Amino acid sequence: MVFREDASRTQAGHAGANLAMIRRVLVSLLRRAPGKETLPSKILKAAWDEDYLLKILQVIPEA
Repeated sequence: MVFREDASRTQAGHAGANLAMIRRVLVSLLRRAPGKETLPSKILKAAWDEDYLLKILQVIPEA
């Protein structure tokens, strides 16, 4: 429960299923990211550091 799914109030239509799929993709990308940080640490790092987030999402190529 890394993203605190139980605290989410999303209940309309397919929103819950859509968010679950997005979470699975993000967790997969963060697990593949290099480094020895834990998954929660990588989530916080991606939230705080936009360059790290873009690198994880592969929007910008590595130098």
